[in-house]
Amino acid sequence: MSDTQMFIESRPPSVATLFLERVEAAPEAEAFRYPVPPASGEGPDDWRSLTWKQSSDRVLAIAAGLIDLGVRPEERVAIASATRLDWILADLGILCAGAATTTVYPSTNAEETAYILADSGSRILIAEDGEQLAKVRERRAELPALAHVVVIEQADAQPAPGDPDGWVLSLADLEWRGTVHLEQNPDVVHKRISAITPEQLATLIYTSGTTGRPKGVRLPHDNWSYMARAIEANGMVNREDVQYLWLPLAHVFGKVLISAQIGVGHVTAVDGRIDKIIENLPVVKPTYMAAVPRIFEKVYNGVAAKARAGGAAKYKIFQWAAGVAREYAKISQDSLRRTGIRSVPLGLTVKHTIADKLVYAKLREAFGGNLRAAVSGSAALAPDIGYFFSGAGIHILEGYGLTESSAASFVNPGENYLTGTVGKPLPGTEVRIADDGEILLRGPGIMQGYHGLPEKTYEVLEPDGWLHTGDIGELSPDGFLRITDRKKDLIKTSGGKYIAPAEVEGQFKGVCPFVSNILVHGADRNFCTALIALDEPSITAWAADHGLGGKPYADVVMSKEVEELVGGYVKRLNEGLQRWQTIKKFRILPRDLDVEHGELTPSLKLKRPVVEREFRYLIDEMYDGTREA
Repeated sequence: MSDTQMFIESRPPSVATLFLERVEAAPEAEAFRYPVPPASGEGPDDWRSLTWKQSSDRVLAIAAGLIDLGVRPEERVAIASATRLDWILADLGILCAGAATTTVYPSTNAEETAYILADSGSRILIAEDGEQLAKVRERRAELPALAHVVVIEQADAQPAPGDPDGWVLSLADLEWRGTVHLEQNPDVVHKRISAITPEQLATLIYTSGTTGRPKGVRLPHDNWSYMARAIEANGMVNREDVQYLWLPLAHVFGKVLISAQIGVGHVTAVDGRIDKIIENLPVVKPTYMAAVPRIFEKVYNGVAAKARAGGAAKYKIFQWAAGVAREYAKISQDSLRRTGIRSVPLGLTVKHTIADKLVYAKLREAFGGNLRAAVSGSAALAPDIGYFFSGAGIHILEGYGLTESSAASFVNPGENYLTGTVGKPLPGTEVRIADDGEILLRGPGIMQGYHGLPEKTYEVLEPDGWLHTGDIGELSPDGFLRITDRKKDLIKTSGGKYIAPAEVEGQFKGVCPFVSNILVHGADRNFCTALIALDEPSITAWAADHGLGGKPYADVVMSKEVEELVGGYVKRLNEGLQRWQTIKKFRILPRDLDVEHGELTPSLKLKRPVVEREFRYLIDEMYDGTREA
């Protein structure tokens, strides 16, 4: 057995044990940074820190408070909150009490929140504020098992007429109860932790799904302990790193980053406010961060729009620098993979040096200036976007995993990454490509099954542990995995040709700097079409320079000028596609797709059936008469 295998196999039985080990190893080391807005409401946030020992004090108090409220091992405690330090501490408190966390997105409506709480059997809800409290108060009759609601924002933890006595309390109240309980029973939490087994339920994460009710994915403690050890063994992060964490912690991608942090022991700066990312990066100066592709696409579109606003000369320099970056990245990655040495022609190196001074250095500063690597997951990153950032010195390590596999099954290996792939499997994870191209996974990160749905579990999880991912992919001879599409999303035209829409969509995002979202349609049709949503800041800036300034977004995107602009990018896209893949017609959507309308998941994945249903009239219009354009 190799040293890596031994390291992973010797993992602790629970993430709670892992947390105590981290606290004991480095009690005074910085663990978390978090923002405190100014009392006046104006000016920059004040960033403060917690050591591992300070974090432990709060975690143990929360755990003891839950025990004092009667929470038993494996009982569910839900969290409905945006990403913030209190989310992490509450989650660790739940785990240290031996209970299991049910995650709820704060954007989830009252009906679905009630369904998740009822289906999971959650006894307590830790709610961020009055808005989250109102959702369950409205549906309390459907939640007889919900004994208490703990509100993080103390000012919102107010009982209302009709609330049972003691039903609502604040997080501060819970921690106070826990502190008193610990004074009377000093070992109560440690006894709970020592009794946790690897198979004990740690987390219930409900997949958003595209149709029907969400399914609860059962992830035991061993999943998270394995992930912590495997990521540490992979070498992706180290103890000196500073992570900037904004991803929703209700999503498995955000959740696995906490396990990795506890395993490695680095610092994490936490702030889930998406509108603060640009402001926070130069302050936090992270060495690594994780994001979904849409964030990198927005940054790219924003940089392009800023260059365009600077005039024709500045935009021409940006376009030249972007081309240099892509060429430099492709040649550099290829030579490193073939020979183990980065080798780039001298002429290209000179161009790259000039472009770095003009464009890339400023881009890196916008990320804080210290970014060693960024991890991209949850959906496919357009290769042209990846190559651009790579060439600009911002290394995006694409990864791959599912909620059902605890998020991180594959990740690109540090400097030897390969854009357009999701890298290699984490140590201890097995992969197999089925005859129909589906990716199968097996290993310690695979779920126990779907909560209360044995028949659904049987559909995806074989008796010998192989998980059917539903994704189509291919492995290179040296073990890099490339995802080509979702198995169920493959389009078969009426002419019998198979098309991977995500591949075409990704190429368009690399070609068009104004696109926000795109959906390619063509199943059982004789040609492909596309619904295209544009990025509002980018297209509005373009409009101001082309006689459309001051017009509402909806009017801008419906204009003849914008249709011709986008048509030019569709033509460029088609030049690189097979004939049967080309987009014959397209329609620009009157608004962007979003989570609120149910067209995107909270992790910003496209819900194809929802989008196609919402904009069916545009699809039908493009196929009226079913003739090619």
